[in-house]
Amino acid sequence: MDSLERVLWWLFRSSIGAATRARVLLAIREEPRNAQQLAGALVLDYKTVRHHLRVLGKNGLVTTAGERYGQVYFLSPSMESHWTVFESIVKDMKTRGDRRAAK
Repeated sequence: MDSLERVLWWLFRSSIGAATRARVLLAIREEPRNAQQLAGALVLDYKTVRHHLRVLGKNGLVTTAGERYGQVYFLSPSMESHWTVFESIVKDMKTRGDRRAAK
């Protein structure tokens, strides 16, 4: 298991907010968006989305393009290359019956 896999397990299996972060990543993969668009699409508070985007960014899972307010978020190349690991973690969340699991 490489270091990014460890980060993925920590962020998506053993920390509070894992399901929300998973939903954010899934939404970004579906369509890169800015924080306001993500908040609307996920029906989440803007500040909540910004918090999770900061966590994902600090851990190298998302990158941005554009000006500060309208920055669009994309999956980082390292996240793209570890997508199957992420999918297995999300599947494990659902299998274990985590009520907060990403849909």
